[in-house]
Amino acid sequence: MGSGSDKGGKDKRHLGTRLSHAARDRKLTQNGVNPVVQRASTVIVESAAKLFEPGGWTYGRHGTATHEALKQALMEIEDAEHCAIVASGLLACTLPFIAFAEAGAHVLVGDNTYGPTRRFCDRTLSRWGCKTEYFDTTIGAGIEKLIRPTTKMIFLESPGSMTFEIADAPAIAAVAKAKNVVTVMDNTWSGGVFYKPLALGFDVSVQANTKYVSGGADVLNGAIFTNNETLMARLKEAIADIGNNVSADDAFTVLRGARSLALRMDRHQASALEVARWLKTHPAIQRVLHPALEDDPGHKLWKRDFSGSSGLFGIVLKPSSTKQVHAFLDALELFGLGFSYGGFESLAIHCDPQLKRTVTPPNLGGPLIRLSVGLEEPADLIADLEQALKQLG
Repeated sequence: MGSGSDKGGKDKRHLGTRLSHAARDRKLTQNGVNPVVQRASTVIVESAAKLFEPGGWTYGRHGTATHEALKQALMEIEDAEHCAIVASGLLACTLPFIAFAEAGAHVLVGDNTYGPTRRFCDRTLSRWGCKTEYFDTTIGAGIEKLIRPTTKMIFLESPGSMTFEIADAPAIAAVAKAKNVVTVMDNTWSGGVFYKPLALGFDVSVQANTKYVSGGADVLNGAIFTNNETLMARLKEAIADIGNNVSADDAFTVLRGARSLALRMDRHQASALEVARWLKTHPAIQRVLHPALEDDPGHKLWKRDFSGSSGLFGIVLKPSSTKQVHAFLDALELFGLGFSYGGFESLAIHCDPQLKRTVTPPNLGGPLIRLSVGLEEPADLIADLEQALKQLG
């Protein structure tokens, strides 16, 4: 799965159309509608010369026709020239550090980055002799002051994890490019549909296909994208060295979900906005954290750089005890209490226990709840929230 695939020419048709018809070559489908599920460890090649052919399908860990089909579809989503698929979203986030950092290197990481990515930097990257410096992702071009001669990479996500700040990605990318620093964006929130980091100047975009792309809450998978062949070569080396493997069955499951991604994202967007706007009117809610809302601090940047919004956002409750917060969450009937997001089911979690910041303490003034709005009818979700919020008194 470490080999990058070449997208070729740009298809101007709508994303939903492209995803319906991507990876339909007969070599991949064997005359079926879907690509075959090709499970293999050993791959039999045509001749001795092909045993060591660079980029070829020579071993199961390198990928099969099923993996190639998934990569072709994923590149349509991110408008990317090269793609690699990996075993999880977290691995997609951490592999660029393995590929581009080194002993003695300095990396800049957004303070609102996904918690497990921060944990990798604090626990593992530090043991390798790399220095991680966290920064406020709203810094824009001011990031130039933080770049050192040893800075190798800038990593962030926009919107930020749990608190949903929007970064000025083009400004950060322009500074980094002038300093020859690799930029990486975690693009999971948009599903790759509503945000195009590579087009905004970022070198690498990563996603947890576990979430919106697969859409079924039943598979773990990640992807890494770039338009830079040299960077993809470095990423492929790292992928090969750690022994990454994605099963053909998982690749097929993600691809099947990806076919309907554009349609589902439109529904997630519309339903989440309806729920968010209702929550803004509720007396128990202090603040709604959603960049598509007109009064959100990041709305202008969101409107400039994004073409839409997903189903994930936050709400800040008015001051409440932990007991009250748990009573509210436990009273929910349609919102499941569980991690991850992007599936057909709506989810809710209490964020305070895992809200870690180094340079930008949130100071929200109340408990933070993250909501993932699924594919249920928004009126039913609103009714569920309304009855559960009564637990707050």
